[in-house]
Amino acid sequence: MTEVRQIPDMLTIENMVRELVYSKLGKPLSKTSQAPNPLVVNVSARHCHLTQEAVEALFGPGYQLHIHKNLYQPGQFAAKETVTLIGPRSRVISNLRILGPCRNHNQVELAYTDAISLGFDIPARLSGNIKGTPGCMLMGPAGFFEMNEGVIRALRHAHLGEEDAAFYGVKDGDMMELKIHGDCGLTLDNMLVRITKGFKLEVHIDTDEANACHLNCKSFCELIKKK
Repeated sequence: MTEVRQIPDMLTIENMVRELVYSKLGKPLSKTSQAPNPLVVNVSARHCHLTQEAVEALFGPGYQLHIHKNLYQPGQFAAKETVTLIGPRSRVISNLRILGPCRNHNQVELAYTDAISLGFDIPARLSGNIKGTPGCMLMGPAGFFEMNEGVIRALRHAHLGEEDAAFYGVKDGDMMELKIHGDCGLTLDNMLVRITKGFKLEVHIDTDEANACHLNCKSFCELIKKK
């Protein structure tokens, strides 16, 4: 009988190597290295979340989104489908990716540089908090859909499961800091804590924030509880 072994992912391997190095050097592990789960920092490029009604207006009656790739959090995916966003100056962003599954509200998330280019004055908001925000027009292969509100810059935030929240000593709605090391390293303040049962430890920042510190797959990052 062949033994099947599960190959650890890269984050697990990095943690194992770090523990071995610290052990050989006779140094205690940093608090971050003792966390129950590895920290993943993902860059959230511009995208939109749509209702089923909006999807059907853009792609046709009864249309269902198709999975392009699964995202880090369970049940979330980037759809194969994209739309064109038309801004207030008639400037457009094509190939705006839809993230699924469908939600009960429509929302477009942009970086500030995107907004400036399109002519939007957008607030930084928690996802779902869209009251009083600008609207826009979306165009798909089957037609147009007008959003009266919902264009935002998403607040930088950290997704934590219950085990992670207990380790860091935070609760839903708290603020943390993300320290990004490197030649262009910086600390991002006001990192909103979002605790969801079953979610993996993950931080979301946008493209402007990632570019400012030259974030890449080799960047060492620390999530820190605010004092």
